[in-house]
Amino acid sequence: MKFQQYKKKKNEDWVCNESSKIELKAPLVLVFGNRYALDNDTIYEEVKQLFPDGDIIFGSTAGEIIGDKVLEESITLTAIEFEKSSYRIYRENSLDHEKDSLELGKRLIQKVPKEGLKHIFVVSEGSFVNGSALIEGLESELKGIAITGGLCGDDSRFEKTISGYNENPKEGEVIVIALYGESLEVSYAQYGGWTTFGPERIITKSDQNVLHELDNQPALDLYKKYLGDKVAELPQSALLYPLSVKSKNKTEAIVRTILNIDESTNTMTLAGDVPEGSTVQLMMANIDHIVDGALQAADIGMKSRKNKPELAILISCIGRKLVMDQRVEEEIEEVIESIGSQAKITGFYSYGELAPFTGNLNCELHNQTMTLTLFSE
Repeated sequence: MKFQQYKKKKNEDWVCNESSKIELKAPLVLVFGNRYALDNDTIYEEVKQLFPDGDIIFGSTAGEIIGDKVLEESITLTAIEFEKSSYRIYRENSLDHEKDSLELGKRLIQKVPKEGLKHIFVVSEGSFVNGSALIEGLESELKGIAITGGLCGDDSRFEKTISGYNENPKEGEVIVIALYGESLEVSYAQYGGWTTFGPERIITKSDQNVLHELDNQPALDLYKKYLGDKVAELPQSALLYPLSVKSKNKTEAIVRTILNIDESTNTMTLAGDVPEGSTVQLMMANIDHIVDGALQAADIGMKSRKNKPELAILISCIGRKLVMDQRVEEEIEEVIESIGSQAKITGFYSYGELAPFTGNLNCELHNQTMTLTLFSE
């Protein structure tokens, strides 16, 4: 693989991260940035001037990862030339499917040629997509192929997210990168590091990703009791106290972040499904444990690799970033310590992370986790 990386601050020019510029042939160009920075009429043409024959994917973020740095209010660009592998890109818009994430996932995966397929990487809008349903749709026609990726972010504003492929980014876009190649090696992992506390409760009423009742009581009322003074800061303060959800048909507990609340119905909207009958427990953060979680994710991703990774795409949760604050780059440093400094690193802080559990091919939607996808040719 060959790479070029750039970054750009508001009202400034693009700055190349490399000591010298090289020509890349038909690169995959990943552009992650602050929503305000990406939401302008010239951004696609700007990137197109840098890489005229590139396939350009945009995604808004809650923080940008490039090398060992975590940036804010900026744009990062990583252009990748695959020398032995190939890729194809497909897109659908959730608004065209009346926000039906399951149908959108099915429509997308039907477009993807399956012969020689090695991996699927997803950059999805993060405002209203049901990540669990999207995964179910994508996996409806996949056998033996893993999915990783993330839901776009909008810092802690939760106003809207934007993404796009070969055009200016917009709302509702879900983009799939299908990767092919005999020599392409892809590994992936996820890990959290959050701690459960308080009593376990049962979800007695829910509708997909909308939580109505816990132990036959309004879920939002119960949640507010735990938040105390932080109630006034909802929904942002909910990022500091996610839910651990253990479903009957799952062997592992899933962490779910509250994306929004509805005072009129006393409900909470989460990033993914919360099935009735599941056991729920509150979670809280210990910064050292969260940083260690990033290291564990990296160690898991490296465990079965034959070759050192050349590219690492890191997608971590906005909740982790808010908790770690000034220490946020420590989790990136831990990843680099494990995977090695030879890997080119890009990524972003998200509203949801997509990756299988260790030892499993089936993808899951995660919150509050560090996920990484490692590539080499």
